[in-house]
Amino acid sequence: MQVSVPHPHWTHSHHFHQDNPLAERNTRWAVALTLVMMVAEIAGGWVFNSMALLADGWHMSSHALALGLSAMAYAAARHYAHDKRFSLGTWKIEVLAGYTSALALVLVAGVMLVQSLQRLMAPQPIHYDEAIAISVVGLLVNLACAWLLRGGHHHGHDHGQADHPHHHDLNLRSAYLHVLADAATSVLAIVALLGGKVWGANWLDPLMGIVGAVLVAVWAQGLLRDAGKVLLDAEMDAPVVQEIREVIAASPLPAHISDLHVWRVGRGNYACIVSLVTSQGADPEYFKQLLRVHEELVHITIELHVADAAVLA
Repeated sequence: MQVSVPHPHWTHSHHFHQDNPLAERNTRWAVALTLVMMVAEIAGGWVFNSMALLADGWHMSSHALALGLSAMAYAAARHYAHDKRFSLGTWKIEVLAGYTSALALVLVAGVMLVQSLQRLMAPQPIHYDEAIAISVVGLLVNLACAWLLRGGHHHGHDHGQADHPHHHDLNLRSAYLHVLADAATSVLAIVALLGGKVWGANWLDPLMGIVGAVLVAVWAQGLLRDAGKVLLDAEMDAPVVQEIREVIAASPLPAHISDLHVWRVGRGNYACIVSLVTSQGADPEYFKQLLRVHEELVHITIELHVADAAVLA
């Protein structure tokens, strides 16, 4: 016997989509600010012969591209929200954008490393005052963008946070990490430029670039891991899985789980298929009500297989 039981908040047409209009609007603003500052830094680096500033500007261009991808993902998820081809909704469009942005972060880290090594081997004279001024403005822009996207950096426990969808917004988190990475490169560029101006320590410029590359790579690795986990439905270590097992084990009506599948279908929301070995006459609705105590389970499918009482003992 099999029964599929949707949670009351689940749209039974399966057009499941969680709008996040504030995140989408703020991402667009971040794209606009980043594009303006990108042009300023590239132009300033070229005019004032600052490789640190020029590199920061080109890094910002890759972040502008990634932020634009995040904004388009929100629009695409909303546009296809009622497309019947997406049987479990369009949320993973945003996750896919987050994963793609993480790949872009890896590329940024590689470019930073190569350029830093090049500057270490062939240092060039820099117009420090002008470069520092533009770098400071760039940092302020990055901080403004980070403030707009601040909801995307939370790392919360999956259980009990269904009322805070931004905790699970990997698309917003990817945009935030791109801005944070750019802010870090701006800080490192400022430190390097100040060190070169005050102490003549030209080696600080490439050293800070290498440090920044490592930092960006670490952030990218974390985002790739989290987004990839969702895309591959690798959710069987999520807390809700153990909670399902505990509910069935504590049931007054004897039942054993013979098969269990859990996957994420939204920010903090899960679907599950539970195959149970139980006694004759058991009602799937009974087990559904037991599992509904966990609000993050928005779509539940119960399969019942009858067994002798001796097997269940």
